[in-house]
Order: sequence, then structure tokens, then C-alpha cells
Amino acid sequence: MDKISREPFLWGVATSAFQLEGSPYADWTSWDSILDEKPNVTNHYALYREDLHLLKELGVNAYRFSVEWSRIQPRENIWDDEAVAHYQEVIDILIENNIEPMVTLHHFTHPLWFIKKYPWHEDASIEKFLTFSEKIVSRLKGVRYWITFNEPYVLILAGYFEGCTPPGLRNVPLGMKALKNILTCHGKVYDIIHSKVPDSMAKPMVSVAHNMAALAPWNRWNPLDKLLSKIAKHFYNHSLLDAFITGTLSVKFPFKKAVEIPVPIKGKLDFFGVNYYTRIHMRFNPFKKMGVELRHRDIDGYGLTDMGWEVHPRGLERVLRYASKLKVPLIITENGIATRDSQRKINFMKKHIDVVERCKSKGMDIRGYFYWSLIDNYEWLQGLDARFGLYKVDFDTLKRKPTNAAAYYSYLIKSRNFS
Repeated sequence: MDKISREPFLWGVATSAFQLEGSPYADWTSWDSILDEKPNVTNHYALYREDLHLLKELGVNAYRFSVEWSRIQPRENIWDDEAVAHYQEVIDILIENNIEPMVTLHHFTHPLWFIKKYPWHEDASIEKFLTFSEKIVSRLKGVRYWITFNEPYVLILAGYFEGCTPPGLRNVPLGMKALKNILTCHGKVYDIIHSKVPDSMAKPMVSVAHNMAALAPWNRWNPLDKLLSKIAKHFYNHSLLDAFITGTLSVKFPFKKAVEIPVPIKGKLDFFGVNYYTRIHMRFNPFKKMGVELRHRDIDGYGLTDMGWEVHPRGLERVLRYASKLKVPLIITENGIATRDSQRKINFMKKHIDVVERCKSKGMDIRGYFYWSLIDNYEWLQGLDARFGLYKVDFDTLKRKPTNAAAYYSYLIKSRNFS
């Protein structure tokens, strides 16, 4: 048994910088008009000490957060040392309170100059991101757990397939080129982190946070629906995992020849971060883009979330079982529900953590669970109405108020012995 498996189970919460603090230099700031009204979102950049104190109230022993690239490098050749120092102070406060920091380098947003001049389908994007990553890894002290990219497939699907997020393209070949460059960056940043972390620290733990969904055919009797859900499951859930094993990204599109892309990520994974929220049903529709129609259905009777998503705890076990083939520790790096009803949050947490407990009892190597999110935040393309937080935010006064779900999460942390 290796060292980390004897360490405490990571009970945490997850956030992202832009969703809490905004940034005047980020591509998203000019993308969504709601940020004209609330440019600082929750004002977390100024109120971070207050928010970090909430972690002590919860009793978590880990906190996942991101550094905002556009604050650190607001212009191509300008670095803001005060921004770097700000994130170092966050880390210092966490360590002082025996809370393990987990730092995400890239959580959807970019400096505006980057997305305009060096979008991910341009090879020059690799050098720019590596320069940023090396600076951060060299400067931030006390971090063992690193996430290189949050949900790279969501980034590509939204930014290159649907065109609903920056860079706003609808070009599948460019999207695949962008995905290759992002995964190339992961492989190189993995090496940077392992070379930069001092020998005095425990072995660094590096991963991506991969969004995985339970995918099912809309009509189980329809062979086209079954085929689409199978293809989607391979692409969306499985192809990244397989690439970490083989070094080749194999992508199958409906009614087209599979694409094989070499990516330098084989074995470059110390744990695997799983973001899990929902189940999606799929059916063939020739009038929809790529012939695919998606739908959420309340089959289990838990009701749809405020995002319109199905609550499907059993799907978490299925994705964790497949992720176990990587033979590295698994950490649920995001799991949460958008609702204003605290009791629904409580039920959601309990049912999903019951699944985690069951999976551990079956021998799955699960080392942590991070609820999304600590406080209410800006939700991509949804504004401020998707209430994921354990602490409610009044967006007029910016006051934080605990919900009953926060107290219940504290109880779960104390009562479930996963170590």
C-alpha cells in the first residue's frame, strides 16, 4: 500500500476563480453581458479571507480552487506579481488551517489577448500556456495537488463544436486540433510540475478534471439511439481515459471514420479527477446538428435541477467503475446540484456520497469528494440564478449566509469514516 492511501480521505469543496471573482481581462467578461452588471461577481477576490473562513466552519480538509490566468497575465508581456502573491496567500491560509490546496491552472477562462491571438487550435497556444504554467508552478509554494485543465472536452464542445463560448467557432476539425494542443499541454505541464516541486514535499499529484455523464439512449428499442449513446459514451466519457493508457486519442463520430490522434499523455496521471452531475438521454434527429438531440428526463423521480438536469446518483458508480481501469486513485473533483431548496441539496449529497461509500466497499480506490460549490457563483451562460452553493450569496449585498446543506455536509464529513 503506497503512502497516499494511508492519508485522510479528502473532504472538500470546489470553486473556480472567475466564477467567484470575475476579471476585467478575461475573454468571458466581454462574452456575457450579465458581467457588465456584476463584474466582480461575488467579490471573492476582495472577500477571500471571509470565504476561506467558511471552510473552517464546514470542517473540510481540502479545497479546490483555480488561479485566474487573465489576472496574472493581463497582457501578453505583462505579469502581475501582486495577483500571484494573492493566490499564494490563499494557499498559505489553507495550509495554516490544515486544509489541502488543490490548484486548477485552467478553468475555462483565458486572457483576452490569448484567445484573440493564440486560440487553442493554433500551435503557438502551447508555448503561451506552458510559459504561464511554469511561472505559476515555480512561484506557488505548498501545493501538492494540481489540476492542469478543468473539463477540456466541455471547453472544446462549447467553444468549437457549438460555438456558444470563446472562441465561438463551429468547426469540428479545428476543435480536434485544439483538443490535441490542450492534451499536449497537459503532458508537458505534468513534467514541469514533477520537475519543479521540491524534494522536501511529498510526491506531486497531477490530473485533469474530466466531466463524465451517464449517457443513455432516448428510446432503448431504437438502434440509432443506442448507437448514438454508445458513440457519445466512447467520445465524451472514455476516449480521454483510453488516451492516458495508450497515448492515442481515438475519436469516433457518427457515420464517419474514426480519428486517431497521438497525444503525449500516456501514464502522465497521478490521480484522476471526475466531475459528475447528471444523466443525459440521446436520440437520433436528422434535423439537429450532427443528428443528435439531447434531453434530461426525471426517470428516478428526484426532479430536475434548476439547470434542468436529471438527478441520477447511480450513474456516478458507472463512471467511477470505468475510470478505475486507469489504475490510479480517483477523486470526485466536482459533484453538486443547482437548487434553492436546501433539502434537495441534502438529499443530493447523501445519495451521491452513499454511492461513493458503496464504491469504496467494492474496492474502488477513491481518495476524495469535493462538493460544488462553496458559495453561490456565476454559472456559465446561466448568470447568477443557478444556486449551487452551500452558502447562499445575496448578490445585492454580497452577504454570505449558510444553508442547512452546509451543516449537513459538516455532519457527513464527521460521520463517514472513509480513511
